[in-house]
Amino acid sequence: MSKYVPEDVEKKWQAVWEDGGHFKVEADPARPKYYVLEMFPYPSGRIHMGHVRNYSIGDVVARFKRMEGHNVLHPMGWDAFGMPAENAAIKHGLHPASWTISNIDSMRTQLKRLGYSYDWRREIATCHPGYYVHEQRFFLDFLKKGLVYRKHSPQNWCETCGTVLANEQVIDGCCWRCDQKVVQKDLEQWFLRITDYAEELLADLDKLAGGWPERVLTMQRNWIGKSVGAELTFALAEPVEGETGITVFTTRPDTLFGATFMSLAAEHPLVPKLIAGKPQETAVTAFVESVRNMDRIVRGGEDLEKEGVFTGAYCINPATGAPIPIFVANFVLMGYGTGAVMAVPAHDQRDFEFARKYDLPLQVVIQPEGRTLDPAAMTEAYADPGVLVASGDFTGLPNEEAKGKIIDWLAETGRGTRSVNYRLRDWNISRQRYWGAPIPVLYCEKCGIVPVPEKDLPVELPRDLALLPDGRSPLPVSPPFTDAVCPLCGGKARRETDTLDTFFESSWYFARYASARKADGPFDPAEIGYWLPVDQYIGGIEHAILHLLYSRFFVKALRDCGYVAFDEPFSNLLTQGMVIKDGSKMSKSKGNVVDPDLMISKYGADTVRVFILFAAPPEKDLEWSDTGIEGASRFLSRLWRLVTEELAGVLTPVAACAPAGELGIDALPPLFAELRRREHATAAKAGADIRERFQFNTAIAAAMELVNFLYANVEAIKAEPKGAKAASSAVATLLTVLSPIAPHICEELWQRIGHEKLLIDQPWPTHDPAALVTDEVEIVVQVCGKLRGKVSVPRDASKEDLERAALADANVAKHIEGKTIRKVIVVPGKLVNVVAN
Repeated sequence: MSKYVPEDVEKKWQAVWEDGGHFKVEADPARPKYYVLEMFPYPSGRIHMGHVRNYSIGDVVARFKRMEGHNVLHPMGWDAFGMPAENAAIKHGLHPASWTISNIDSMRTQLKRLGYSYDWRREIATCHPGYYVHEQRFFLDFLKKGLVYRKHSPQNWCETCGTVLANEQVIDGCCWRCDQKVVQKDLEQWFLRITDYAEELLADLDKLAGGWPERVLTMQRNWIGKSVGAELTFALAEPVEGETGITVFTTRPDTLFGATFMSLAAEHPLVPKLIAGKPQETAVTAFVESVRNMDRIVRGGEDLEKEGVFTGAYCINPATGAPIPIFVANFVLMGYGTGAVMAVPAHDQRDFEFARKYDLPLQVVIQPEGRTLDPAAMTEAYADPGVLVASGDFTGLPNEEAKGKIIDWLAETGRGTRSVNYRLRDWNISRQRYWGAPIPVLYCEKCGIVPVPEKDLPVELPRDLALLPDGRSPLPVSPPFTDAVCPLCGGKARRETDTLDTFFESSWYFARYASARKADGPFDPAEIGYWLPVDQYIGGIEHAILHLLYSRFFVKALRDCGYVAFDEPFSNLLTQGMVIKDGSKMSKSKGNVVDPDLMISKYGADTVRVFILFAAPPEKDLEWSDTGIEGASRFLSRLWRLVTEELAGVLTPVAACAPAGELGIDALPPLFAELRRREHATAAKAGADIRERFQFNTAIAAAMELVNFLYANVEAIKAEPKGAKAASSAVATLLTVLSPIAPHICEELWQRIGHEKLLIDQPWPTHDPAALVTDEVEIVVQVCGKLRGKVSVPRDASKEDLERAALADANVAKHIEGKTIRKVIVVPGKLVNVVAN
């Protein structure tokens, strides 16, 4: 028989599938739809093993759902804008467009080599004007709706990349792209009011429970960070430049009477006014500059050493009327609450540490039951429940009860209000880079900010600009781009030279696939109504906040602008683990990268797919193993030999899980009844593993066991002429079950058996529950209630037969040796308990 040559087999069937349009799909209201999507890649030029794992998982799901009768949408595209293309273009003397398009061509070829079932007609690239013209329309719609605004504020700035970063793009104080230190820079930027949707984003997480990993839901809840409390004002002892007070938000109004100082964020706009002309001005200014450039995560961490500086100013505690000093503190963040914190050192650990360091007073206002706190003797803050003391009319109340009463009192006396605060900040979408979608606004000295008329969209990114060697965007110094005419007054106008954050593109791409070639709008209503939301989304846990949160917001904003009718983009989410080698994530810097192309050339795409799906469950990290991929190769070679050599001439084109009557199973020896049981058990287990748990590794293991059983009984199968159909059915089931995982080899072997129709068009095998019933059952044997053995007996064995079999077991005999058997308790079909002493 011919040798298994993966390259030949894979090229053959990839051509057949593509030429036959087997993965092309159209909306069909008469059929149930299933939309499976893997997070689209950035076109770096090479796919890596993380890509292979992500896309192999998605391809198994897509092929499986297709076999189950669903109309499956499985698209692919490219997250094609962004700084890496720009930086690489500067380095190599290329234009970002040509670099990106070349990379897309290379990666598309690589993905096709793996046999993924994509409908390539729906391919998109976010750098194409036919794509970003629609998001420019979205921007203008959001602007009309008040969801887009421009403001001047301190921003995260990466000097290396020459652009601002959203809070979510700053990781441990460094740029998420280049890993360089991020500093603060005052800029005027465009923002999206994601905070307008904070409550809905939080509440709708409950709708996703069961479909999304709880870990991701928790991360999003924490990032949105809802807090319920009070907003109140501490009057300044001496008003400055028209400012009369400091507004704070607190979740602990029960501790208000214990506030002994005020802490401000370094970025708080009141700070320069408070220190102007005071002896502390120089020291405070220096401290502010040092703190502003600290990592926000570090500043908010519990282990941060608390530091601060006195401003020389005081404010008044609205509950006690006492003046309290105002400090600038490194642990207070402008982005959270109001950027001002009433400090209650007796009942907050951060405030306690700060107060001890700077010798500030502690005022106990909550006493625990059964003991009395002494401020001078306290070694840590007391943050647990208790009873209020030294709290005016609220003294004696349990602190939880006092919270609401104090808020009511603040509201009644005009000192404050009940309030809800969110950790979530508005999304900065301005980027000072060239390779991105232009923001469609003009600046006119007479008319101000003017939206680009829709008829003039898209505002195309000019492709004829030379990149600047220092990495700055060439757009601001390109008059053909910047110079424009105001559509309102006809006067001179200047075009916006900031481009959109690339997360703007990736926050709606999944919806564009539904009608990827529609030119006169982003979506066809019928198409998007049929396909969306995505039924199964697959990607890395590293996108748990940025991409997923932005996409959820974007869908809600598009809904409110009348574009879509659903609330959430992704009904189910699978976050796969990383591919690691030698104990760490694969990376060029660590020298532990495994090239997918080399593996495909050496072993074949099916082997790579089998290994990467068998080595670990999807949600776990996968450790690359050379012996593991060798094992996957040996398995497929064994499968090939089983069909083309060992059972050659025996197998006929019988349907998978063929009915018993069709096989004449009752007239066959017990071996074939067992073969049929194993065949149907394999179909049942693999189906449940893929459908319910995405446990591809155990589905493959079930197929391997069936291969082993067939090999062990090859001679018996050949010796029984009537067994050919039973073996043919088992092999048909084996190939069908494995086909979503290793599609090329299974399709080839299916054809070689003599099947006329393609395996790709076959349904998933329907197992017969009756076939899973065995003629024998396993009985537990106990001695005095302790498990001592298990025996297999005929299903209809009598109590006497069960007793004899139990007493004959060697381990049972050992445990009753020298003892008198008092009685034997038999539960038919379940257990035998021997009582002896």
